[in-house]
Amino acid sequence: MLLIRCPYCEEERPELEFRHAGEAHVARPTDIASLSDDDFEKFFFIRDNRKGVVFERWRHIHGCGRFFNAARDSVSDKFFTTYKAGEKKPSIKAGGKAK
Repeated sequence: MLLIRCPYCEEERPELEFRHAGEAHVARPTDIASLSDDDFEKFFFIRDNRKGVVFERWRHIHGCGRFFNAARDSVSDKFFTTYKAGEKKPSIKAGGKAK
């Protein structure tokens, strides 16, 4: 079982307490009604699905209930770091260490 650190509760908890909430740091359009159908599709449905380090939103649903971000390896499922929503994306160097 994976242990995920909630940056708000400041403790590692079992993965069953959390839910994945999609890709982190997605720029939201200011006027979504003015988007073309193609641009709306790209914003709403199309996401990166690459190997390696990915930045994701997670929610601690069986704890504090808050959303936070995480840097995770999509191949090994290893979490490199978690950080509060609204904080800048950390720089992850080779080997998965946060700078």
